[in-house]
Order: sequence, then C-alpha cells, then structure tokens
Amino acid sequence: MFPTLAYAMGDVAGQAAGQQPNPIMSFVPLILMFVIFYFLLIRPQQKKQKEHRSMLENLKRGDRIITAGGIYGRIVEVRDDILTVELAKDVQVQLSRGSVAAVVQKDAKDQAAKESK
Repeated sequence: MFPTLAYAMGDVAGQAAGQQPNPIMSFVPLILMFVIFYFLLIRPQQKKQKEHRSMLENLKRGDRIITAGGIYGRIVEVRDDILTVELAKDVQVQLSRGSVAAVVQKDAKDQAAKESK
C-alpha cells in the first residue's frame, strides 16, 4: 500500500515540478511598477521642468519675478545668462537666469502704470 501511495505522490510532485512559470510573467509586476512610477512621478516632473525652462527662456525687460531665495524684483536688463533686477528704487542686483523661481503675475496696478507711460 505504501509504495503505490509514494509513487502516486511522486508523480503529482513530478508534474508540478515539470511545469515552470513563464519568465515573462515574473516581470509583469516590475513592469507595472515602472509604468505607475512613470505616470505618477517621472512624467509630471518632466512637464514641470519643461515649463520652467520655457519660462526662463522667455524672461524679458519689465517682468516682475521672484528669485529662488524669495526676493521680489523687476527685470531691468537681460544679457545672455545675467539679469539685472531692480529690488527697490536705485537698488539693482545682477542674477543668474537660473536663480529665477517664477514670474509674478502683473496686477491691475502694474498694468495701469505701464499703460499711462
């Protein structure tokens, strides 16, 4: 009785061991994780970098900006990679174009002053 039982158990174990999982199926979870990371992390970051690069390229005289250090100012002169920024009346500093964090939206007061000139 025992030899036939052992033979039967060995036969079932042999069938299970003979079937190997598909190697592509073992990579499916990794591929899914990469796709999720791409759409949740990588793609939005690339889009944000592209918008920031575009903003830096389109800086012009008169734009109100905020620097990476949190200083507000108005661009007086643009030369290649150097911007001359007016912080207050008769106070000007030179900044690298890369240190600009954002262009501040012009409010109604700035628009009215610009139109009156």
